[in-house]
Amino acid sequence: MNNKNSVFTAKDDKGKTTEFEVLFTFDSDETKKSYVVYTDHTKIDGLEQVYANVYDKSGKDKTLYPIETETEWNTIETILSKLEENSNEK
Repeated sequence: MNNKNSVFTAKDDKGKTTEFEVLFTFDSDETKKSYVVYTDHTKIDGLEQVYANVYDKSGKDKTLYPIETETEWNTIETILSKLEENSNEK
């Protein structure tokens, strides 16, 4: 898992541009995919919104692809839970 501490901008289908901060990236041996987890720091009900997508780690394809399976989501949620536990312990 890599902490990227980088920022990227994305444009939605309505043309609105939003800036996102990359929280971390990781590769899955199970799915053979690379994932990026990021936020725009908006909060809903006091919780910061976090997003995740499949991405091309080589950088050739700039498209973010959707998470396709429940197993992929479970992996991401497990990592996020562990990170939250670690930050609460500090």
